[in-house]
Amino acid sequence: MTVATATAPDQAALEKQVSGSSFYAAMRLMPPAERAGMFAIYSFCRQVDDIADDGSRPRAARAVELEGWRVDLAALFAGMPAGRAAFLAEAVRRWGLRQEDFLAVVDGMAMDVERDIRAPDAATLDLYCDRVASAVGRLSVRIFGMEEAPGEGLAHHLGRALQLTNILRDIDEDAAIGRLYLPREALLAAGITGDDPAAVAADRRLDAACRAVAAQAREHFRRADAILDSRPRGRLLAPRLMAEVYRRILDRMEVQGWAPPRHRVRIGKPLLFWLILRHGLGEGLRR
Repeated sequence: MTVATATAPDQAALEKQVSGSSFYAAMRLMPPAERAGMFAIYSFCRQVDDIADDGSRPRAARAVELEGWRVDLAALFAGMPAGRAAFLAEAVRRWGLRQEDFLAVVDGMAMDVERDIRAPDAATLDLYCDRVASAVGRLSVRIFGMEEAPGEGLAHHLGRALQLTNILRDIDEDAAIGRLYLPREALLAAGITGDDPAAVAADRRLDAACRAVAAQAREHFRRADAILDSRPRGRLLAPRLMAEVYRRILDRMEVQGWAPPRHRVRIGKPLLFWLILRHGLGEGLRR
């Protein structure tokens, strides 16, 4: 495959863009070349996510802009001038990143643009998680240097675990913009039949629905851990740290519960630094 070449994006600018992300600490622990590749992936995800979340513009305009990204990605992988996607060329060339995974991320953002997601059925939610999270994982595991089978498995399970945890953490923020990502089946089992985001967020029965989703996230964490514990080839400090941080967030949410009023759970810097140290030493011992 011939990939269009382009000047790499400014590293300092990418680091500034990603610095507010939960993944920043994990990225900082990677070697320079891999870190640059991950920053490029994050920048791509951030740009298309900003399109999806820009409620100040009509849906049709945002859909056109996402289509423009599909065109630019097609040009990139055809070795032609790639517009906004040109900065991805080095990462694509170096690690063999796949066009289909970038397009899956765009397709996930398009789901948010088409309509506000409200109480999707389980299959639709799983598709959404695959596109906006596991597809990013499939890009990332190539940079981690993992082999195909364990890499695909880790991307599948850790991506879904992280996304479900995000959904559970962001209930109130999502409701404020008219979205409700909790699955319809879990809501119905808790006795909640409506799909109005604000009303569901204020319903005290929501705790039961969220605990069912938390159990699904736990199972995905468990299966991701099993893959990591099998010691596959690759630089695995970043996914280990991401799994640990998000599992701690899930732990704290389960203790707090999801009945309103809720408080957004955060991981403080002292704990984050301790986790970095612990996993850094552990990764060194495993090599």
